[in-house]
Amino acid sequence: MLARHETELIGLRRDLHAHPEPANAERRTTRLVADRLAEEMASVAVLHRAAKDGLGRAYLAGFSWALRSGADLVIEMDADFSHDPAYLGDLLAAAADADLVLGSRYIEGGGIQDWGLLRRLISRGGGLYARLILRVDVRDLTGGFKCIRREVLEAIDLASVSAEGYVFQVEVTYRAHLAGFRVREIPIVFRDRTAGSSKMSPRIAAEAIWLVPRLRRALGLRPGIHPVFRRGLDAAERQLREPRPRAERG
Repeated sequence: MLARHETELIGLRRDLHAHPEPANAERRTTRLVADRLAEEMASVAVLHRAAKDGLGRAYLAGFSWALRSGADLVIEMDADFSHDPAYLGDLLAAAADADLVLGSRYIEGGGIQDWGLLRRLISRGGGLYARLILRVDVRDLTGGFKCIRREVLEAIDLASVSAEGYVFQVEVTYRAHLAGFRVREIPIVFRDRTAGSSKMSPRIAAEAIWLVPRLRRALGLRPGIHPVFRRGLDAAERQLREPRPRAERG
């Protein structure tokens, strides 16, 4: 799977650097294939983690590697073709006037293929729930197809990101929103994987029910404490200090 997907992905743009995070299935074979690709292609780098410690930790390891390597834009996506590489050009183009670009299933032009009714309800309901609790106007908070400017990753204090699983996606976008960065959604069609199985389950959805309010309590209700808010607060203070024009007399 990894060999085919990564080879086709890299073929789209030679200036894009692929950094695969191997999943736990067939780990030994995946390591061999990924290492072989890295040897053959300068645009591929592989990060091997010593232990399986969650999806969120894997993303953070990849983000940190990208920042150390000097990346200006970081793309997060699934390598099983659920996220179609054909949308990469759209994400990069949208990043010209945005700081965080989300590939969105839930705006006009977006959609989902090959999901059953239960999974659609869990995804839709989870996204709506997070929007209402966090009070943000982002249609696809739980999506994992993103283009992120390095300034965002540097500002949102990656070391303190605590969410795992699918709530990780919500936390990264929420932190960027609170910090005053420009968040934009572009439509994508998400296609279910053709091999393997999804980790989405009612248990994961139930876990998010109590994690999202905790996220709001930790970040959204104490903006003066957490450094993620500093950028937005500074801008607000500058605006308040600017002298207001005197009203014209009649």
